[in-house]
Amino acid sequence: MTNDMLKSSPQVYARVGGFAYLIIIVAGAFGEMYVRSTIIVSGDAAATARNILSNSLLWRMGIAGDLLMHVCDVILMMCIYVLLKPVNKNLALLAVLFNLIQTSVLVANKLNLLMPLFLLGSADYLRVFDPLQLQSLSYLFLKAHGYGFGVGLIFFGCECLILGYLIFRSGFFPKVIGVLIQIAGLCYLINSFAMIVAPELSNFSLLIPAFIGELSFCLWLLIKGVNIPKWREKERNLRADM
Repeated sequence: MTNDMLKSSPQVYARVGGFAYLIIIVAGAFGEMYVRSTIIVSGDAAATARNILSNSLLWRMGIAGDLLMHVCDVILMMCIYVLLKPVNKNLALLAVLFNLIQTSVLVANKLNLLMPLFLLGSADYLRVFDPLQLQSLSYLFLKAHGYGFGVGLIFFGCECLILGYLIFRSGFFPKVIGVLIQIAGLCYLINSFAMIVAPELSNFSLLIPAFIGELSFCLWLLIKGVNIPKWREKERNLRADM
């Protein structure tokens, strides 16, 4: 197999995309389910501030892991677009645009996680504030990050609905994965809008089906990839229509 053939093989994009997806899942779980769930004490600004100061390296590692996750988002976007473009080029592009907005929102949202490090530091310009004020402000930025995360997932939920449809119609991915990804999209949308409209209804358990769907697609990309003959057939049909 020549280098040109290797570069154009859908299996290469599937493997690269699957590996990037795996990094996204692991890095996301590390930051959200380990770092922040360990350090943030719900409703207690003072305890949260003490935890951040005593675990500043872990806190920074969580932020760095999130940024690595978003770098991999860009790689995954490209791979998924290449793989699903033969199904419907316009919808594949629309999915990328939704994902691009999600990633942009979440990257900007990382500033909310950096703010507590600035506010709880020992810089001279912070002496005009009372320590309790600084702790409260730090906690406020963490609350803002939680809502920013939910806002970003609205766009990701829209992407998942489109992505699930394309996977279902592709013929070179299992239909069940398409259904699982669309369920994931609905879960993200329901949870995020609940967070904004009725916060008491927002619940992490709503995202468990989303995790199952995304992990299933990730592992399929890594282990099985695509059905190459059917992908090639879709690609030829796309070229014939152009």
